[in-house]
Amino acid sequence: MSIVIKGATVVSTYGQRQMDVRIVDEKIAAVGVDIATPADTIVDARGCYLLPGFIDAHTHMELNNGPGTASTADDFTTGTIAAVAKGTTAVIDMATPDRGHSLQECLATWNNLAAGKSSSDYSYHMSLIEWNSQLAVEIPKMAAQGITSFKMYMAYDNLRTTDAEIYAAMCEIKKVHGMLGIHCENGDLVNALQAQYLANGLTAPKYHALTRPNQLEAEAINRYLTIAALADLPVNIVHLSTRESLAVVRAARARGQKVYVETCPQYLLLDDHYYELPNFEGAKYVCSPPLRSQQDEQALWQALEQGEINTISTDHCDFNFHEQKFIGKDDFTKIPGGMPGVETRPELIYTAGVTTGKISVEQFVGLLSENIARQFGMYPQKGIIQVGSDADLVIWDPQQTGVISAQTQLQNVDYSAFEGFKTKGAARAVYLRGQQVAAQGQLLVGQQGKFIARHGSDYHLK
Repeated sequence: MSIVIKGATVVSTYGQRQMDVRIVDEKIAAVGVDIATPADTIVDARGCYLLPGFIDAHTHMELNNGPGTASTADDFTTGTIAAVAKGTTAVIDMATPDRGHSLQECLATWNNLAAGKSSSDYSYHMSLIEWNSQLAVEIPKMAAQGITSFKMYMAYDNLRTTDAEIYAAMCEIKKVHGMLGIHCENGDLVNALQAQYLANGLTAPKYHALTRPNQLEAEAINRYLTIAALADLPVNIVHLSTRESLAVVRAARARGQKVYVETCPQYLLLDDHYYELPNFEGAKYVCSPPLRSQQDEQALWQALEQGEINTISTDHCDFNFHEQKFIGKDDFTKIPGGMPGVETRPELIYTAGVTTGKISVEQFVGLLSENIARQFGMYPQKGIIQVGSDADLVIWDPQQTGVISAQTQLQNVDYSAFEGFKTKGAARAVYLRGQQVAAQGQLLVGQQGKFIARHGSDYHLK
């Protein structure tokens, strides 16, 4: 059986055009004008955009922050239901091994968490929380299994590695044409500031932001890019949040360095005044990097307009406010960091970006889908509406309105970071590899996701 979606405006980063799209089995079989036959099932999408399925390249679906906090509120089952219902048809999750264990063991663990449970397609970034000769041998083995991107940390004592280890890892990742992303904050200085504030009895959520100031992100990014230049490896900066960091990126690019930049909706739409909320409400917004100033928000939007930021993902990592965030009631360093976001990203960015004229619908598609697919070795299987690509499609109604609320969300967490935000534009229907899996923001068919083996990055910067 074939399906023809008629009357929609098909969008890519190259432009938009009203065309019909035929789906046969899991693939796009034809794109053109008046391609329907009597045998086709017709879907009328007049007045809507037809977009490639969104990809979230930064999720923590099942993360354990250590004793006392338990795991994230979402797992692959609930988190991907929330994702796919609103148009995100693939996620790239952060797989994190236990110290002293192999990457292959970690891959097996994450496959067990996701297989048969995920409602979106999925892959992983493999975290490198230590470095040794055995892990070096495993890099090509990971690439051979379709894991071609990796994650390292410059903060968090239980996760971070040395600059020398980062350089050594870069050299191995380069051999497989892989992509490296790093959490960029100066961990030593974060630790020192936190100890100083706590010693002075300063324990409230607002001190989370004050002990992770802008300069500590910018310094770490500068160090990261210095190491990457030495290794001659194009690299990714995850969740960039400050204007100072943008200046570092611009300087590196002016020297000819290839740098990919990701930011997240929270750094575009929320600011640090939320940490001042009464009744410990500020703990809901504790994430790292922290929320920044309105001036930083404006700088990020300007960078998006100018094409200096390549992707928008979420860093989805949610902990319940009452059960888990309250662990840090008397010590802000114990508040589990992270916020929900995999469900709300498309509607937030379309509303705040496209409807206001800050970005075009073509940029929207690039930031949430096509650029991500290109950067992480999923293109053209994902991220584009063309013959031969997976039929991951979103019929997007630009006129549909809504209000974000914890009461109606699908994310399995007891609050929304964007409570009361009014949206315009939403997914009317979502197709995953040719099967309609969601309608009007609700799941129709779940647990259809499969692992996507990825090829090495082409290091293409559009």
